Amino acid sequence: MPTICFFRGIRVYINFDDHEPPHFHAEYAGEEVVIAINDIEPLTGQIQSKQQKMLLGWAALHQDELLENWALASKGAPTFIIEPLK
Repeated sequence: MPTICFFRGIRVYINFDDHEPPHFHAEYAGEEVVIAINDIEPLTGQIQSKQQKMLLGWAALHQDELLENWALASKGAPTFIIEPLK
């Protein structure tokens, strides 16, 4: 599960050979949320409200890059780092 971004204590990663729909995982303070990339909506779990809102905003800005990373990870190929939220 390669980390593709880390910002403000939030670790974002995509698992290799993961199930559909395209999604990514994020961890913050021991909590985890899984976000659908196409809809930018939580699938399961949650993290603290403020951090989740930041995460969803970051995901909307980087949706194309997230989809590229999903495609790479689906094939077991190396992923790339996405610019963090500033």
